Amino acid sequence: MRILFVASLHHPEALRAAVDAAPPGEAQPLFPPTTAQHFYERALRRRGHEMAVFYRNTPGTQTARFSERLSPGKLLTAALNRVPPQVNPLMLARNHALLECARGFRPHILWMVGDNTNILPETLASIRSETGCKLLYACGTSPIVFTHAIDRAAARLYDLVIANDYYHGVQWLEMGAARMECLPISACDPTFHKPYMLDPEDRRRFACDIAFVGTLTPSHLYSRRVRALEALRDFDLGIWSVHDVPASLRQHVRGRALGEDMERILSAAKICVNTHGDFVFYGGNMRLFEVAGAEVFQLTDDLPGVRAWFPEQDGAPMVLTYHDSDDLREKVRYYLAHDDERKAAAARAQAHVYAHHTYDQRVERLEALFAELLA
Repeated sequence: MRILFVASLHHPEALRAAVDAAPPGEAQPLFPPTTAQHFYERALRRRGHEMAVFYRNTPGTQTARFSERLSPGKLLTAALNRVPPQVNPLMLARNHALLECARGFRPHILWMVGDNTNILPETLASIRSETGCKLLYACGTSPIVFTHAIDRAAARLYDLVIANDYYHGVQWLEMGAARMECLPISACDPTFHKPYMLDPEDRRRFACDIAFVGTLTPSHLYSRRVRALEALRDFDLGIWSVHDVPASLRQHVRGRALGEDMERILSAAKICVNTHGDFVFYGGNMRLFEVAGAEVFQLTDDLPGVRAWFPEQDGAPMVLTYHDSDDLREKVRYYLAHDDERKAAAARAQAHVYAHHTYDQRVERLEALFAELLA
């Protein structure tokens, strides 16, 4: 099966490093190992699928850093965003380039990665008409909170939407998508999401009792995370983020983390706090499965998806949930003091995700869905 990804490249330096590290004779990676798409690519290649990617943005040389502070770059971006995409010459050129790419590649599936701000519904309709492909939309965030008008206008074109959060999938149905599936999108790759051996320098850089790796700004999207971490400031807390961090937490910032560095950070921690964003009410972010794969004890907020994907085993938890800041602090204290219980829960979680939540298993389900679409 031929699959054409349409995506934005957010970590160009990580992709360059992955391409440089690719063994001779092997296909060069399409995505950096900081994204779920990278692991889908690996799983799809193992099953014999042919893939190509069209980058809809024009990435810089480094990862863009989000800050809530006003800057000239933000003002310029805001001004450009006011130009309707249908008359923006740069966007029209990108759309024409995608159409030519699809005509040459002739995909069976066009896989649109979320947060599209460039590709017009008319372009997608033309590709579907000319190639006969099916249109898939995959995103881990809320379409009400994150999508743009150009994205929402294409909802009725999508043959299938796959979501992390079940409620996000329902929102896509409300906007007109033909079908949705909450896989979830996130999963783990046992060859990558695993405990890492740490040398003394790694331990010096990364060791802490409680680790958080992720995004904390803007505040209106991640206030639940910020409140959770603020409640733990008197513990040995380490925070890693590629973006800006609220002033209340900056003394705990230890640096940036992408790819294998993130895995080493998790491997050096006793507990990982993984609070979902404010736009998630069912549950299932990437870290939920990645932390479990790393065999690290995880504390997350109590959401339906967490309970569904990590059920207790004979009354024993795999991933611990908390209800409020006091409950979080109490559980952190308890599990820092009870190493055996903490390690046993982490081992159960790892065994569970390796058995039920790998990218290979996600691809098996996608293949079944694709077969139904293409029948």
